[in-house]
Amino acid sequence: MSEKPIEDYGKAFLVLLLPISFLIIFLVTTWRILLAVILLVIGFKLWQEYQWQQWTVRVNPIFHQLVRENQGRLTPMDLAIKGNFTGTTAKRYLDGKASEFGASIVNSEGAGQSYYFITASILGNILDSSEPVKELPAQPVTKTARTLLAPPPPPTPQEELETELLPQPTHESAKRSLEKQLIFGSLIQSELAKRLNVYSSTVYKRRNDPEFPEWSRSKDPDGIPWSYSEKTKEFFPVEEEG
Repeated sequence: MSEKPIEDYGKAFLVLLLPISFLIIFLVTTWRILLAVILLVIGFKLWQEYQWQQWTVRVNPIFHQLVRENQGRLTPMDLAIKGNFTGTTAKRYLDGKASEFGASIVNSEGAGQSYYFITASILGNILDSSEPVKELPAQPVTKTARTLLAPPPPPTPQEELETELLPQPTHESAKRSLEKQLIFGSLIQSELAKRLNVYSSTVYKRRNDPEFPEWSRSKDPDGIPWSYSEKTKEFFPVEEEG
C-alpha cells in the first residue's frame, strides 16, 4: 500500500476524532448542569400534569350536567361558555373524555366538532323513538261499485235495534282504563304514544315543547294534558285547577 492513501486515512480519522474529543470534554465538565436541566424539565412536566388533573376534577360536574341537558351532544363552545375558560382548553378536555368514554366525534361545517357521549338513558330514548307503532289493519274494500249520487241504503229494523243495544262507553269506563294505564303513576314514551295514537318519535320530538300539554290534550281520548319529567324520563298527567 502506498504512503498517500495511509496519509489520507490518518487525516480523515483526525477530522472525526477532534469533534468527538471536544464533545467528551464538554460532557465531562457540564454533566451536572445537563442533569439538573433534564430533572427540571421532567419535574415541570409532572407538575403541569398534576395541575391538569386537579382542574379536570373541578370541571367534571359541569361536563356531566351538560351531557344530561344536551342529550349527550357537546361542542367545545358549549363547555367553554358554561365553564368560563378558553376554547382550546375545552377542546383538550373533550378530547380526553372522548378517548376515555369512546365518544363519537363528528365534524360539521357550521358548528365545528361535535362530541356525542351515549349514556344509558339517552340510549333508551333512542330505542323508544325507533319503536314502530302498530299499524291499524286495513279495511276491506268492497268490490261493488256505487255511484256518488246514490243515497246509502236505509238501515233495517234489526240493525237499528242492534245499534240501540250496543253499550256506549261511559266516563267511568274511560277513567278505569286510564287508572289501569297509570298503575305506577306515569307513562313511558312508548305507552303515551300508543295512547295518543301517534308515533313514539313524534312524542320524543315534542316532549320538551312549551305547547306539549295542549298538544297532548288534543290527541288524548279523554282530553287529558300531559307533561314530561327530565328527571324520571316519564310522562305525567297535568292536574288542572278547578
